[in-house]
Amino acid sequence: MVSFNDPPRAERVEVITSVQRRRHWTTQEKVRLVEETYLPGQSVSLVARRHGLNANQLFTWRRLMARGALTAAGAGEEVVPASELRAALQQIRELQRLLGKKTLETEILREAMERRRPQKVAAAHDLVAGGRPVSAVASALGLSRPHLASSRQTAPARKPIARRGRPPAPDAELLGAIQALIADLPTYGYRRVHALLRRQAERDGRPAPNVKRVYRVMKAHDLLLQRHAGGAETRRHEGKVAVAVRNTRWCSDGLEIAAENGERVRVAFALDCCDREAMSYVATTAGITGEDVRDLMVAAVEHRFGPVNQLPSLIEWLTDNGSCYLARDTRRFARDLGLVPKTTPLESPQSNGMAEAFVRTLKRDYVRVSILPDAESVLRQLPVWLAHYNDLHPHRALGYRSPREFIARSTQETVSGL
Repeated sequence: MVSFNDPPRAERVEVITSVQRRRHWTTQEKVRLVEETYLPGQSVSLVARRHGLNANQLFTWRRLMARGALTAAGAGEEVVPASELRAALQQIRELQRLLGKKTLETEILREAMERRRPQKVAAAHDLVAGGRPVSAVASALGLSRPHLASSRQTAPARKPIARRGRPPAPDAELLGAIQALIADLPTYGYRRVHALLRRQAERDGRPAPNVKRVYRVMKAHDLLLQRHAGGAETRRHEGKVAVAVRNTRWCSDGLEIAAENGERVRVAFALDCCDREAMSYVATTAGITGEDVRDLMVAAVEHRFGPVNQLPSLIEWLTDNGSCYLARDTRRFARDLGLVPKTTPLESPQSNGMAEAFVRTLKRDYVRVSILPDAESVLRQLPVWLAHYNDLHPHRALGYRSPREFIARSTQETVSGL
């Protein structure tokens, strides 16, 4: 019975002041601790408290060691840990699965070779010639090893397989035509070269060369362009700028062309987002102003519809956020003409990707391969470049036709009712 007058018992309180990690005990340490429990005057609880571990954990080690010693004594062999046994059994099951799979594949191949008995010996000869052992090939294909060895020694040399189909056409004439084209157009790859060759063949009434043949000839003579290795775009545009009907959406942008003497020419242009025709442009050695953009609009409208005061139907006018396009007078003038001003999001040139692509085409195929000593030479050659682009430049989105070829074919199909 406990009296209320008895002094209170002192209780042991442990204060945890830091994160304690579980200690990993080696096998030797476990054996030493278990042996220590068998010493006179020692117990599992005392040894566990002395070394700072749970008594039940030490008791489990002691029990497992006793059980393992009895098992080893009864079997007369060493005791293997259960984890190693499980890993070994898992490996055995995996090997058995692979063996069964390979056995099934072997049976399938053997049945297939039985159905093609005339070709079995020839296939065996090919395998042996490739370095396979004769005995292994004979066993796998169900052949007699002496018969295979003797027939291999007496078998005549196999004739090379003859080429099927028509012989390849001579490449000298095609190579000359390709070299003549890329001498004037060094930035054209095999796709656009094939488009020009196809155009010549259609004009002369003869069959056009195959695009794969053009690629093969250009590759054999080191005439292919180096692959573009530009970096990925930082911003992806999910919209679609192109339209299926002409005079539905026009786009505009500007670029700067530097002459060799340091003079610069600023150019603004207008494209149709269906047929990609460069309908009009303005060029100046000063900056592009709102008045220049309004002149560009008038020139594009007159090019497509003649001297009209207003468009017969509304057309979208897609531009970036340049000050010349955002000017109040410019936007009012566009609406008076029948154009609907549309601007891209800020810092998103991909939203006007068709105009950006035209800028790259103009600089790559025309500006960089031309001699431009001064601004006057740029202004003089600019209409020549745009005429070549509209009349002759193959465009991938137009089936490798030029913009005006595409317009002519579309007009003919519309008139004929196709």
